[in-house]
Amino acid sequence: MRCRLSRFPLTKAVPLAISRGTTAAVEHLLLELEHDGTTGRGETGGFDTGHRAFRTDDLAAELEAVLPALERATPEPFQALDPLLDSLSPPARCAVDLALHDWWGQRLGQPLWRLWGLDDGAIVPTSVTLGLGSEAAVLERLERWWQQLPASRIKLKLGSPEGLDHDRALVRAVAQALERRHQSHGLAGELQVDANGGWTLEQALPMLGWLDAQGVVLVEQPLAPLEDPEADCAAFAALELDCPIALVADESCWNLADLVRLAPYVDGVNIKLLKSGGLAEALLMARAARRLGLGVMLGCYSDSALLNGAAAQLLPLVRWPDLDSHLNLVDDPFVGPALVGDRLVPGASPGLGVGRARL
Repeated sequence: MRCRLSRFPLTKAVPLAISRGTTAAVEHLLLELEHDGTTGRGETGGFDTGHRAFRTDDLAAELEAVLPALERATPEPFQALDPLLDSLSPPARCAVDLALHDWWGQRLGQPLWRLWGLDDGAIVPTSVTLGLGSEAAVLERLERWWQQLPASRIKLKLGSPEGLDHDRALVRAVAQALERRHQSHGLAGELQVDANGGWTLEQALPMLGWLDAQGVVLVEQPLAPLEDPEADCAAFAALELDCPIALVADESCWNLADLVRLAPYVDGVNIKLLKSGGLAEALLMARAARRLGLGVMLGCYSDSALLNGAAAQLLPLVRWPDLDSHLNLVDDPFVGPALVGDRLVPGASPGLGVGRARL
């Protein structure tokens, strides 16, 4: 294979604030693998979950170190590359995994969802994200989303450093906006919340019933993730019996092993390709979650249409899509998947189905 690693900037039209801070722009890495006239592309970039962090510079160094081995290899069979992939951190592995899957799908002339036997008719609407801020700023962001697409599923970030009173005020304001839209346009809306680990157990417990009373349908990662797997499970167990709405693990769930240990205590898991290490693990997780009766959320960080196009191949397996980061970029170098109303559809293009944008 011929390999090329490069960097590209991604700038948000609207900066996103969560409990751990605000992001306005990032730098991501593009890995291109060319073999027999076909080029596969993969993306990665740094991120921080509060208990684990990866820097883009470190990921670049990690990938550069394995490029010689990749260049001596061929893109198939995938299994022959398992030892190399297993040696990488999840986000570094993601770049290689996506490039290999993109190459494979293009070589066979089919999108991955079709090669996996999935039904694109099963795809449901994606949520769009409202970051932390003042009530006025959050409602302004909601209106901006509605100018861009008919969003029916809203994810509101909570865990405000200003405390629970501010969180409650945001929930009330957004719930009222959804009800006004329902009354004026006849369009029903769904409200989800994501605390990004911003609450203590003492804060989370009373919030769960209150959120249910406000019509919220799910709460994502109420408590901070913990490195100790037993302690992390115990934290979710402390919430599970008193949680009247769907309880979803995000930062606590990285791979299939995490999914299995958390399954008794949650209603769903948020799969992100940078956490899982790419599509191979993510597909296993999505199928296992459904077999275990868990809902699948499919999320993103500050990702381009390349990473989200890769994730979109899994959408037929997903109950709660959350692939909106590329919809908030002013300089995305890629195009795909298609936006049909408020559904993201990967389409029939082979591989990841993602093309280059004309910026």
